[in-house]
Amino acid sequence: MDEKRQRRLLLTLLLGTLMAALDLAIIGPALPAIQADFGIDSRALAWIFNIYVLFQIVGTPLMAKLSDRYGRRTIYVLNLALFGIGSVMVVVAPGFGALLAGRAVQGFGASGIFPVASAVIGDTFPPEKRGPTLGLLGAVFGIAFLLGPILGGVLLRFSWHWLFLINIPIILFLIAQALRLVPGTRQPESPPFDAAGAVVLSLLLGGVAVALTNLDGSDVLGSLSTPGVAPFALLAVVLAPVFWWVERRAADPVISPQLFGSLQMRLVSAIAIGAGSLEAGSAFFPALAVSALGVTDYNASLLLLPSVLATTIGAPLMGRALNAVGSRLVVQVGLAGISVGALIYALADLDITLFVIGGIIGGFGFAAILGAPLRFIVLNEATPAQRGAAQGLLTLFLAVGQLGGAALIGAIAASRGGGEAGYQAAFLILGVLTAVLVVLGFGLKSRSVEQAALAAESASRSGAG
Repeated sequence: MDEKRQRRLLLTLLLGTLMAALDLAIIGPALPAIQADFGIDSRALAWIFNIYVLFQIVGTPLMAKLSDRYGRRTIYVLNLALFGIGSVMVVVAPGFGALLAGRAVQGFGASGIFPVASAVIGDTFPPEKRGPTLGLLGAVFGIAFLLGPILGGVLLRFSWHWLFLINIPIILFLIAQALRLVPGTRQPESPPFDAAGAVVLSLLLGGVAVALTNLDGSDVLGSLSTPGVAPFALLAVVLAPVFWWVERRAADPVISPQLFGSLQMRLVSAIAIGAGSLEAGSAFFPALAVSALGVTDYNASLLLLPSVLATTIGAPLMGRALNAVGSRLVVQVGLAGISVGALIYALADLDITLFVIGGIIGGFGFAAILGAPLRFIVLNEATPAQRGAAQGLLTLFLAVGQLGGAALIGAIAASRGGGEAGYQAAFLILGVLTAVLVVLGFGLKSRSVEQAALAAESASRSGAG
């Protein structure tokens, strides 16, 4: 693929990722209007977020695997189409149940957009360009966080429906571009699809997601026995060994046990769960600012902007650093930055300056962990036939970490009485756990080993060309 076509393909992937990321960032300002229109309480309103995340988690490994079997183009276009159909369902929904159904379809469609885009980068970009390109893809999430509330506020001047209607022309454009630019190569003579594994995995992930979503952070042990948690947690526990048994016997498993045969993949999986938990911790930064600094909720949100800007600027820089210093050092520096930021929040006598400094350090750390490096490692470890499944697995571990981390932080904060002391206790534990992950990162491949493997892949590509 020539450079001009690569740039157009990258723009298509970036815009698709931005659209999916904006859909979560943009909806916050619309919630009061939706609540008034449908006459629902705050608990029901939360399901506008929850059901999207639930179906995104369930769909991620399935869509990623399907892209390995049936080609990136087919599944990427399917994801975009489902996202568009879900958007229309939300707009025309006659009741709240129909609106939630539309959000579920949206989440299921969005589930494959980012992992499939990452796999496309592995398929079409040479090894030396993967880091910088994945870094740009990671920066999109920071841009979505910055643009989402602003764009949402503008569109709300007309109606909350426009937050979803605006997706339609973008999706039509992206589908047209994807049909022209995204490679359509599929596996020849694929074994039978692992339908049993797909069903068991969907039920397993659904149980995990619902249980973690309903877990009460202020009373974790007590909430484990509630109807909203106990049966779903039990379902996940029972199905986990069943799923492993099914996958070991499947001809073409949804999640191949071979992926965990690599030490790199096992380390990345552990780091991803930890990184997801740390990312969940950032959602509590405004609450810490309110309790520790005495600022309003609005001003607390503004204090997060330097951190978001650091992540947005840092993601492409960290992607470029992968070739220069190797993924191991980038990951360790990123984890160290997050740890330092968390420990500043936990141990310092906070003022606005220290809060911003801690956010910037942590923001650059998140740029390294949530941007290119982990996806770069996974692309290098997975075979071309498993790139989609491997990227989906990474996304899945990040999501599970996010859900679990929110419950963990809530539990720690509540155990210390909440407020400033409670949140600082939670961030102290997160900071220490992140420091442990830095040590775990020493098990990743060195730059010399990594570069030798990439050089061999480049030579293989040149020989095949």
